[in-house]
Amino acid sequence: MRTSDVVDLVAQEAGITKKAASIALKTVVKAIQDSLNTKDGMIRIPDLGTFKVIEKKERMGTNPKTGEKIKILGGTAPKFSASATLKKLVAQGG
Repeated sequence: MRTSDVVDLVAQEAGITKKAASIALKTVVKAIQDSLNTKDGMIRIPDLGTFKVIEKKERMGTNPKTGEKIKILGGTAPKFSASATLKKLVAQGG
């Protein structure tokens, strides 16, 4: 599904224009992004899941082309954990 498909679906289900649906979708995405940049670095959306920032440790890896051992730097990364409701829905095939 593409962004335009989501916008079309939101517009149809909510009975609003595609422009309003596009603004709503962009607002939700911005809210998720902004919440990941807060002190808590997390947002939970019931029936969907939790977006959060995780700390990744420095580790050793292997360059797949050369087989050479390389150091992979640590840092922060976004992570999504699906809710139990979403997992159940997917497991049932929709």
